[in-house]
Amino acid sequence: MESNQRKGCFKVIRILLCGANGKMGHVIASCVAERDNMKIVAGIDLNTEKYSDFPIFSDFSSCDQEADVIIDFSNPALLESLLAYAAQTGTPLVAATTGYTPEQTEAIKAAAKQTAVFFTFNMSLGVNLLTALSQQAAKVLGDQFDIEIIEKHHNQKVDAPSGTAIMLAEAINKACDDRYIFEYDRHSRRMKRPKNEIGMHSIRAGSIVGEHEVLFAGRDEQLSLKHTITSKEVFAVGAVNAAAFLSGKTAGLYDMADLLAGQKGSNE
Repeated sequence: MESNQRKGCFKVIRILLCGANGKMGHVIASCVAERDNMKIVAGIDLNTEKYSDFPIFSDFSSCDQEADVIIDFSNPALLESLLAYAAQTGTPLVAATTGYTPEQTEAIKAAAKQTAVFFTFNMSLGVNLLTALSQQAAKVLGDQFDIEIIEKHHNQKVDAPSGTAIMLAEAINKACDDRYIFEYDRHSRRMKRPKNEIGMHSIRAGSIVGEHEVLFAGRDEQLSLKHTITSKEVFAVGAVNAAAFLSGKTAGLYDMADLLAGQKGSNE
């Protein structure tokens, strides 16, 4: 087994891929195969059909391979067993699955007290830049502009609004001293729009991979910040980069800002 083997001057990072037989699992396997400093040593999936040079196990209890980091692109229903395995083995975890409930998000944050966890609602570099720009715009434009978030995804996506839309709203709210409330269902009431509101709108149609727009609307002018993804490979590349960053890190909660800054995340 190629355990912590050095090729030249770098260590080969051993990856355990959870959700190995899903669409994103296949894309991640392809991305890792192109890197000399990483190797998938095993996969976890109910479908154990092998398609590469690593074995695939149906659950964590049957996996006999050690890894330096876990990349999870599976299903929120598997989170409990995933976190238990990461905590038991002390293996750093890149939690890249979407659709978590607020309770599951809190469980992920709690797990970071025992092992390193990389968690963000979106693995795209562009989306995280959109977040930073939206925060800056909200601080500059203040109460003179209304804020609306419109997100579009394919017709197979089951959660709404998207985790990224929630991430954008929470980031804007944090930058503005938490003065906003989120409105998901405006059609159910008859009243004027309050100023301290961020409206959230979800579109599910066709094969749209992902689009997020933050609209700032003031008197006689509008500012729109928009990010569009045309391939899910963006998320896979982000997750693989996160795995390279997280390997060897101490317990704590890390996100894209830490990866970009190359700094340690908080233990909160």
